[in-house]
Amino acid sequence: MSIPRSSGVLLHPTSLPGPYGIGELGEEARAFVDWLAQAGQHYWQVMPLGPTGYGDSPYQAFSAFAGNPYLVCLDTLREQGLLFENDFDAVPDFSADRVDFGLQYIWRNQMLSRAFSHFEAARAEGEMAELDAEFQAFCGDESHWLGDYALFMALKNEHGGLAWNNWPLPIRRREEAAMTEARERLKREIERYSFQQLLFFRQWSAIREYAAGKGVLIIGDIPIFVAMDSSDAWANPEQFFFDDEGQPTVVAGVPPDYFSETGQLWGNPLYDWDAMNKDGFKWWIRRFQASLKLYDLIRVDHFRGFAGYWEIPYPAETAMKGEWKPALGHEMFAAVREALGDLPIIAEDLGVITPDVEKLRDDYNLPGMAVLQFAFGGGDFAVNAFLPHNLKENQVVYTGTHDNDTTRGWWKNAEEMERHTFRLYTHTDPSEETFAWTLTEIAFESKANLAVVPLQDLLNLGSEDRMNLPGSTGPENWTWRYRKGALTPALAEKLRGLTEQTRRAAS
Repeated sequence: MSIPRSSGVLLHPTSLPGPYGIGELGEEARAFVDWLAQAGQHYWQVMPLGPTGYGDSPYQAFSAFAGNPYLVCLDTLREQGLLFENDFDAVPDFSADRVDFGLQYIWRNQMLSRAFSHFEAARAEGEMAELDAEFQAFCGDESHWLGDYALFMALKNEHGGLAWNNWPLPIRRREEAAMTEARERLKREIERYSFQQLLFFRQWSAIREYAAGKGVLIIGDIPIFVAMDSSDAWANPEQFFFDDEGQPTVVAGVPPDYFSETGQLWGNPLYDWDAMNKDGFKWWIRRFQASLKLYDLIRVDHFRGFAGYWEIPYPAETAMKGEWKPALGHEMFAAVREALGDLPIIAEDLGVITPDVEKLRDDYNLPGMAVLQFAFGGGDFAVNAFLPHNLKENQVVYTGTHDNDTTRGWWKNAEEMERHTFRLYTHTDPSEETFAWTLTEIAFESKANLAVVPLQDLLNLGSEDRMNLPGSTGPENWTWRYRKGALTPALAEKLRGLTEQTRRAAS
């Protein structure tokens, strides 16, 4: 796949402004799309859109197929008659700068439960027949994952939030009698969680359609692994390395690297690639198929894990004691391509990249990634693959990603050797105030077909506004939001000017 010369902005929808404590798929999402179009941008890149759990990371979702109900726009539900004015009588005093996920868990779930109750009441009176028909069709179309997800969430709620591998053994093992009884006992809760998914997918589809009308396409994100505490792991135990009580025998992570001296212990269950191969990789085919309903381009996170992955014995305290194991990425992508055709995939090929990873990426002609913040850590201009002159056309270049410091913060905190290398390479000496725009210019001027910049860098924000600090579970992770009014016409004009100058403007 080759991406036309273009550019875009990285912003997760939770970071949008709005009155209810978290970004939503409503007016502010459309306003952001409008601003992107004014700025000449062709892409809006988001992180995974799944329902988040403990730690609030979009890369550790309760489902690889479901959407995050926190993103459902409540004002849209009010306009549609699913919420009433008195439902908004006790709106908490939300922060405009940070997401309080704990408060969202309590208050927003209450609001969504009210919306479902209003729908139930209207349905009982013979009203909202069109919405009810849409709901029934949605449940049928998405039955391959929705029933398991909704039951998983209902059971999780019933068990006080416990991870599924701590539930009673019969339901943990999905024994037939236990499953039948649970589906009957929790029938209303299953329908409630299913209805939340309808609301999410309706609104996301509307935003994506609106964006397309403005010439803006969506870059989405597939985490290679699923969360241990997910409906995917619970409903598909044969696809993972679990013992007969549902406990993992090995888990995922990465060895010590740039981000962490002890590596990153992600804790995700690892795929049994041989088992997946035997059934023709049906789970992966469905996963990519579902992603194509959400996104125009798919960034596959931790792409190197399709060639080989870091296997850590369970339990473990760090990721240091592990070993590399081969995966069946070639076989999987071949099966997916046969079923769905060539996929619009970006390979996140960062980290420890070996020839087998490069071969897998290149065999399927997938654009890789380059991060300019990693370009100036060594003095040998011929070796560092992320230096601008070493970039390739079939590549996506970033100033930084959600896992990096903001570019302004990076420059402020960089080692003097990195600063010296940058000055020597560029023959410039930018200040802290100007550095983020300087690196943005370098990204846009590069030969890489696609340049993407986090919104924090366009707003010239410091380290306090970074999205995530890998290897930590700090309360600030994933919570950043920009304030209404931050996206000015002047900034759009400045970005459009750079975009046109570097021949990246959306047509």
